[in-house]
Amino acid sequence: MNESYSALGSWFEYLNKDCDYISWSQYLIKELSSIKQGAKGVDIGCGNGYFTRALYKAGYDVAGIDISPSMLSVAKTKAAAEGVRCEFLLGDITKLKLTGKVDFAVAVNDCLNYVAGDKLKSAFARVYAALNRGGIFHFDISSSNKLRNIIGDNMFGEDGEDISYMWFNTRTSDGVIMDLTFFVKGKDGRYQRFDERHIQYAHEENDILRLLREVGFEDVRSSGHLGKADKSRRINFTAVKR
Repeated sequence: MNESYSALGSWFEYLNKDCDYISWSQYLIKELSSIKQGAKGVDIGCGNGYFTRALYKAGYDVAGIDISPSMLSVAKTKAAAEGVRCEFLLGDITKLKLTGKVDFAVAVNDCLNYVAGDKLKSAFARVYAALNRGGIFHFDISSSNKLRNIIGDNMFGEDGEDISYMWFNTRTSDGVIMDLTFFVKGKDGRYQRFDERHIQYAHEENDILRLLREVGFEDVRSSGHLGKADKSRRINFTAVKR
C-alpha cells in the first residue's frame, strides 16, 4: 500500500463534497471569534487546505501543516489559485515544533483519529507548548461509535465518471483499518488504479477531556458536529491555554 493520501490528495475535497465545507468553516471561524483578526495560528492536518484558506480569508495569519507531501502540494496549488498567501509545512502533530508561538491551533476532520491512543497526551502537550497564553485549541474526532459501529466491518463505494472507489473497513481492537482502491480517469480516457491503507483510532470523549486537562488546558468543552448536541458521529473539542 502507498503512503496515506499519496493518491487521494487531488481528489480529497471532491470526495468529501457532502461535508458542507462552507458551514463547517463558518462554524470554525465562530469558535475562534474571541481571537482577533490578524492573530497567528496553525491548521494541523490541513489536507488540501480548505480550512486554512477559509481562515486566511477571514483575516487570520495561518499556516497549514500536514504529514502528507502530496496533500501539501495540492494545498499550495489551490491556495495560489485563490490568491491565498499561506505557508504550508510538512509536519506531524505528535512531533509538533514551531519556530514561534501561535494564538490558535485547529485540527479539523479526523486529524486526531490518526493518532494512536498512547500518543494522544504527547500530541496535546506539543500543541499546548506551541500556544501563547489565552490561545485556543479546537479540533474534532470521528466518534468511537462511528468508527466501530458505522464504518467498521462495512464497505462503501462510489462509481463516478472521473473517479470510482471501493472502501473496505476492518474493525480492530482500537479502531479501524481502511483499505481503499481508486480508479482515476486519465486525459487519454484510461483509468489508473491506486491503493491506500489508512488506520484510524477510536477515542473516547472522556479520555480526551481528561488528557487535555492533564497537559494544562482549561475551559475544556465538547459538542457535536457544528456545535450541535448530537455526538454520535462527530465530537468537537475546544480548550484554552491560560
